[in-house]
Amino acid sequence: MATRNWRSTEVAIAVDLAVFTVREETLQVLLVERGTAPWEGVLALPGGFLDDPCEDLDAAAERELAEETGLDLSRTHLEQLRTYGSPNRDPRRRVVTVCYLAFVPDLPAPEAGGDARAAAWTPVGPVLNGHTELAFDHAMIVADAVERARSKLEYTTLATRFCPQEFTVAELRRVYEIIWNETLDQRNFHRKITGTDGVLIPTGRQTTRHGGRPAALYRGGPKTIMHPAILRAAQSNSNEPTRPIR
Repeated sequence: MATRNWRSTEVAIAVDLAVFTVREETLQVLLVERGTAPWEGVLALPGGFLDDPCEDLDAAAERELAEETGLDLSRTHLEQLRTYGSPNRDPRRRVVTVCYLAFVPDLPAPEAGGDARAAAWTPVGPVLNGHTELAFDHAMIVADAVERARSKLEYTTLATRFCPQEFTVAELRRVYEIIWNETLDQRNFHRKITGTDGVLIPTGRQTTRHGGRPAALYRGGPKTIMHPAILRAAQSNSNEPTRPIR
């Protein structure tokens, strides 16, 4: 029996980005409509192949995001999520993709470019429950990225990356509630988040932008790890869309 020479098999390297923001009281992911085959016309994560074998992976991720959406990463947290390399994930050839996870504050609508026909923020709920079809294995990637985002909020200060440059404790708490899909006790959250040195920096200013009594404004501090951690009430991979809390 002839043995296939695996060394002759072409393997392509790509990058994909799971970019999350909080908009309209929901956690949303950035999706593009593919303009080329395969999966032409189907939604997908922004991404693409390396320009050349010497291109840095981080640089490729930033380039693809700018080309396909017009967004930049100057105010975001960007990290590698994981590598996906199932042999049949792309019908064209063997493609191994390095996926990046990004947290961004609410930004203007993205502008499609490159191989993308359109780009838009999309609530994660319909993606997680299968009501929104995604190309390739991107639905699985989104699910993995959502769980990574949820777990990182427990032990890091990355929730502040979803906020504007100045924010209230209530606005920060709402980020946790939307991403975790659960209601947090206001007093306990305020005590924990303001009682940990280096997490928040008071600006000395107040705001009434949401009505009611003036609320103090903060900026994100230099601390990156929450200790003690702020834990979710239910450690679960909920596929339910987040619900506004009245």
